[in-house]
Amino acid sequence: MPFYLLFLLASAVAAHDIPRDATVHAFIRPSGQHLQLVLRAPLGVIRDIAFPENAKGYLQVESLYPQLPSLVAAQIGSPIELYENGRRLPLPRVAGIQISLESDRSFEFFDQALAHISGPKLNSDANVVWSQVYLDILLEYPIESDRSAFSIRPHFERLAASVVTGLRYVTPDGGVRPFELRGDPGVVPLDPSWYEASWRFVKLGFSHIIDGIDHLLFLLALVIPCRRVRTLLIVVTAFTVAHSLTLLAAALNVAPAHLWFPPLIETSIAASIVWMALENIVGASSQRRRWMEAFAFGLIHGFGFSFALRDTLQFAGTHLVTSLLSFNVGVEIGQLAVLTVFVPVLAMLFRYVVTERMGTIILSAFIAHTGWHWLLERASQLRLYL
Repeated sequence: MPFYLLFLLASAVAAHDIPRDATVHAFIRPSGQHLQLVLRAPLGVIRDIAFPENAKGYLQVESLYPQLPSLVAAQIGSPIELYENGRRLPLPRVAGIQISLESDRSFEFFDQALAHISGPKLNSDANVVWSQVYLDILLEYPIESDRSAFSIRPHFERLAASVVTGLRYVTPDGGVRPFELRGDPGVVPLDPSWYEASWRFVKLGFSHIIDGIDHLLFLLALVIPCRRVRTLLIVVTAFTVAHSLTLLAAALNVAPAHLWFPPLIETSIAASIVWMALENIVGASSQRRRWMEAFAFGLIHGFGFSFALRDTLQFAGTHLVTSLLSFNVGVEIGQLAVLTVFVPVLAMLFRYVVTERMGTIILSAFIAHTGWHWLLERASQLRLYL
């Protein structure tokens, strides 16, 4: 056989495709002066290895085990960033490796997972293929105290094209704090202080209002006809109080949990934009009652804000209320930043370019047109759940 054909054949055997998606299950538990990180991932996340197989295509587990420690240390242990009080911990020791069947349920609890990794090894009599088994790993880190503040950046996004990590932090007191991380979540404090949680949620609130074009259009429609400082303050305060109430209610699981509820809220947000814009056009709303409309629609927008927090409240730790208040602070900072641009621009526009009445009609017509398209799109989605 020609040399180049041997090379191609060897390459095909020695490599396997990067998994399309992977789910990693992990526990972290500090105890005394060492920290244990227990992981479960599909065996296929390990690269640069030709999984040994017998003549029937089944995995030769006994031949695989000696190759795994160095590969695990390089491909999984080394990329993980674990921090104690802001200081990165040294590279871990690979303290245990186990190949597990897909039917194994030991990773439901930390102690079971730990005992399973330390238990009898799976052997080739199981007759399994490499794509149908798990790789279970125990990594150990030296630490100064189990009462330190720990954080992690897992870097599991390297393992597959799409990675979801179900991480559970077992506190020294025996409590369990769950996380669901997607891709690269950055550095995640496992037991955040109140100021760490606050800062994260202030930034989240600010970015949400800046990136939320529907909330921005509603805010613009709300303030076009009432730009005096006193009126503006009353209207914005009413909107803020209202969305804070429903945001808190949603975070405390008071809001409906049905599938139709999110599309209903999104449709209602679009309707609120159309309503405010049409009122501006016909001039039907007085500035005195606009704060009541801002309050009523603010209740709806608060539920919309809560959807943005659904996957991030896990980062609040024990500071749920503080995090919610911080999110609202971030939203208000974002609103004020937007209004400091909106209001002067509107004043200059109505003074030098077009009359206030005509300018109000033109801008509100554009907002109503955009909101109407959103309303139709979201209403069509809502009908799927009714």
